[in-house]
Amino acid sequence: MIEIYSNRLRLIPLDNQLLTIWNSEGRNKMEARLGLNSSNWQVSDFDHIETQDALINFWIPMTAEHQSDFFWFTNWDIVLESENISIGGIGFAGFPDQEGVTMIGYFIDGNHREKGYATEALTCLIEWAKTEPSLKTILADTPFFNLPSQNVLKKAGFKEFSIGVTVHLNEKIQTKNWRFVVHR
Repeated sequence: MIEIYSNRLRLIPLDNQLLTIWNSEGRNKMEARLGLNSSNWQVSDFDHIETQDALINFWIPMTAEHQSDFFWFTNWDIVLESENISIGGIGFAGFPDQEGVTMIGYFIDGNHREKGYATEALTCLIEWAKTEPSLKTILADTPFFNLPSQNVLKKAGFKEFSIGVTVHLNEKIQTKNWRFVVHR
């Protein structure tokens, strides 16, 4: 299994089997399978619904379809090494397209925010992704007023390039759109 390490974190890409356990038996069972302590994430209703939607409608089907390169289509659990618990997730929206572009998203449990974990995980996953020669650009979007997430992107080297509207779970949200140009 591929795992990525940073100073405080371990990133574990969840394969189709682990995602299926999460969906059918719950996160605690999946975490136990990984040898992690139970995390008991603190999430808003919106984040819970968005995560469940990604699990059922993207991660599970896409990791089944892309078994050899599933790590571009899944959630990477962000594990705080000192406590051996999952504190969030991060992942791409797929393998880079013909222009070398993919999108990234992340989530940090409410109990562990504002400690630099999101920036550390984002930087770590970007460094791993740079090993893919076709990758040229990573995009991200944030809700317009989500300043903490925007600060994470700025610290990781993303630049704001537009303002738009994204539909999340049938709800229109004004967003700031960000771009990271890969330099090797």
